[in-house]
Amino acid sequence: MTSPRLQGRVAVVTGAASGIGRAITVQLAGEGALVIAADVNGPRLQETAALAAEGGKTVTVLGDLRDPIILRRIVAAADEQGGADILVNNAGVMDWFLPAADVDDETWDRLMDINAKAPMRLMRAMIPTMEDRGRGAIVNIASIGGLVGGAAGLAYTASKHALVGMTRNTAFFYGPKGIRTNAVCPGGVATNIAEGGAQPRVPWAFERLQAGFARGQRMAQPEEIASLVAWLVSDEAVNVNGAIIPSDGGWTAS
Repeated sequence: MTSPRLQGRVAVVTGAASGIGRAITVQLAGEGALVIAADVNGPRLQETAALAAEGGKTVTVLGDLRDPIILRRIVAAADEQGGADILVNNAGVMDWFLPAADVDDETWDRLMDINAKAPMRLMRAMIPTMEDRGRGAIVNIASIGGLVGGAAGLAYTASKHALVGMTRNTAFFYGPKGIRTNAVCPGGVATNIAEGGAQPRVPWAFERLQAGFARGQRMAQPEEIASLVAWLVSDEAVNVNGAIIPSDGGWTAS
């Protein structure tokens, strides 16, 4: 049954084709939002749209977030629905756990473009409409890699620390204008992110990371992250702005 909590809201979710992004799309649609779901994987994106259609409505945008044309299409799709009330920057890729001496420019640029630059561009494009309305909710899906140094390679760690910094800065500037910006930092989540650069390429570096991985106490399901995001973008979280929230089963507490 559709919940009215987000009825009439327009939400943009990137990386919507699978994992956390799919779960967020389905959850927000089920709570009444019209969701602009974006991803580079067409077949999986259509699967997400079909699942979300059981509880609400979605509009899909297919393409790579590194392409400014695709970003403009996402913004245009939201504007056709009256403009975004909610933005969830979820899309992200990993970096094969490469340390500083091994990271190549291509990997660095790919990680920063997808994990940091695309969220910045979407926030830049959508905040003016939120300002005009006097309300908006942005959630950036960061990572415990944005809180600690021993969870991934250099590029991923830098990109997620950047996303955490952008979250705090945006919350500071736009909170008085009714726009709340928060970040969720998942630990281990059962997704297919391994397809996006999680295969280790430097054995000694990956071995060094094992000590940190051993602190993880449980593997989360995508729906557990989605339920937190749905609360953060709802009016129930009206007093939550600039929060960087670990959802890691106690990983960073150990």
